[in-house]
Amino acid sequence: MKPYSKYFERIRIRPDPGAELKTHPQRCQWDGCTEAGTHRAPVGRMREGEYFHFCFEHVREYNKRYNYFSGLADTEIARFQKEALTGHRPTWKMGAAPGPQAAADFSQVRSGGAGYFRRTRDPFNLFGAQANRPPQERKARPLEAKALETLGLDVKATGADIKARYKELVKRHHPDANGGNRGSEDRFREVIQAYRLLRQAGLC
Repeated sequence: MKPYSKYFERIRIRPDPGAELKTHPQRCQWDGCTEAGTHRAPVGRMREGEYFHFCFEHVREYNKRYNYFSGLADTEIARFQKEALTGHRPTWKMGAAPGPQAAADFSQVRSGGAGYFRRTRDPFNLFGAQANRPPQERKARPLEAKALETLGLDVKATGADIKARYKELVKRHHPDANGGNRGSEDRFREVIQAYRLLRQAGLC
């Protein structure tokens, strides 16, 4: 490969019209200022994308007095702020456009409450069957079943039953009531542990 090619002479570079401005920074546009305009400041409303060039001191002075909404009425400012929420894009009301409508025999009541099912058409008695279904028996977990057995209760025991049985056994097996009997103390600890487990499980 030759170090110098004839094609090098055909290469032409377009002159940059802003090259001179880049080398010589623009002067501050503040009246009477001869400093370099190194800082940009927006021209104002309806002239977005256009900027003044000021020096540091004058751009600070300009920004103190700058008001984008200068000359606008309060109603116009409120309208601008409202449209800014959607990025100044057009919006439509929900349901304003014609479209498919629900049939008249469908419930017009919002779901989320028990009253909704009473006012909903139920030709196959689906909801009524669920309401009349007998409640299922509670199934205790192994530890819960063992704790109930310690208290001498079955799975059907209610929270009030558990509390009443616990108070009865505590009084019966308390060390003060049994003169320090070792067997009674062990039973006393078992009752307390069983009651704590049932209370943590939310059964009482």
